[in-house]
Amino acid sequence: MYRVDSEVGPLRQVILHRPGLELKRLTPGNKDRLLFDDVLWVHRAQEEHDVFAALLRGRGVTVHLFDELLRRCVEIPEAHAYILDRIFDERVYGPLAIDALRNHFDAMDLDTLTEHLVGGITKREVLMRIPEPRSVAFHVLDPDDFVLEPLPNHLYTRDTSAWIGGGVSINSMRRQARIRETVHYEAVYRWHPLFADAAFETWSDGSTNGPASTEGGDILVLGGGAVLVGMSERTTAAGVERLARRLFAGGEVDRIVALRMPRLRALMHLDTVLTMVDEETFTQYAGLGMLPAYTVRPGDNDKELHITDHHPDAMHAAIAEALGLPGIRVLTAEQDVHAAEREQWDDGCNTLAVAPGVVVTYERNATTNAHLRRHGVEVLEVPGGELGRGRGGPRCMSCPIERGPA
Repeated sequence: MYRVDSEVGPLRQVILHRPGLELKRLTPGNKDRLLFDDVLWVHRAQEEHDVFAALLRGRGVTVHLFDELLRRCVEIPEAHAYILDRIFDERVYGPLAIDALRNHFDAMDLDTLTEHLVGGITKREVLMRIPEPRSVAFHVLDPDDFVLEPLPNHLYTRDTSAWIGGGVSINSMRRQARIRETVHYEAVYRWHPLFADAAFETWSDGSTNGPASTEGGDILVLGGGAVLVGMSERTTAAGVERLARRLFAGGEVDRIVALRMPRLRALMHLDTVLTMVDEETFTQYAGLGMLPAYTVRPGDNDKELHITDHHPDAMHAAIAEALGLPGIRVLTAEQDVHAAEREQWDDGCNTLAVAPGVVVTYERNATTNAHLRRHGVEVLEVPGGELGRGRGGPRCMSCPIERGPA
């Protein structure tokens, strides 16, 4: 039932997360720590997200909203305990406040619990409900300090779990601000009724995976047993090795092309600069250039990998070879360097394919959208005036869990 064999096959089911309390927690003082470059107008961001979700539903896509998945999940005692056991750890809170905080969360109604798991909770909000725990760690917090940090990056459902063939990689996130997201997805895929009895592979090392990290924004399922991975600010070479061993062991993937990217905030994931629009066509940011590439194949045993180096000039050829094609078509809008940089910052290349040659983009990226249309791509535009300020586009905000054949 759940399967993703390409980037462009007809999209049938997807997970989105509608902005909520967690984005209302962003301030100029904490946004950098929480990995945002700006403070969003949340009401407008919600309206824009609703348009995005409605467009997908209008194309026949089943949209699962993450907060609803999590809400249903925490009704299940095992999932409820799993999540809270991994939050209330004395290594984070010290030993004296844990019982009071855990009991407080256990006593919340399920809607309130779900809201605070994603939206965080402050000391002031805790003290509105329970007496102050006799804890130095709790006592020294200012009233509006977070006891539980918000998770505004849940908006980007692509990163924390990535479906590859008939399985899902639940990723250990690179940055501290996103680590708890992994726990939520582990619980959802294990206990939610949609997934509990479904047959699929799950690859996860828990929320803390050390420096060997991978994130879904760097993973493109090319098709035909090939996967493209960016080694970026968030995905490491060691993480690619671990992912390769798992995928090769399953037998559905037999080659990975890894691109060595500049480690820059503006290029945090591969899908901010390169995405696929049909079986042989990509849209690429003009300023990306050509990157060193490495084709990774299974070795002679499960402890070995066979690696082929490619000169940067051969990047596109390496991708084409992995696809079994003589070449690929790469669409890059012609514009001056300043305009190109602006559109890349606004996720001009971050397209979500809903079918071969049909993509969803932000309407603000007019030059890139016009260029795609001139080359036969159907472009479905959604507003991104506020959503785009979070530095993530339609692909970032969507986690496909089922696609049809390309």
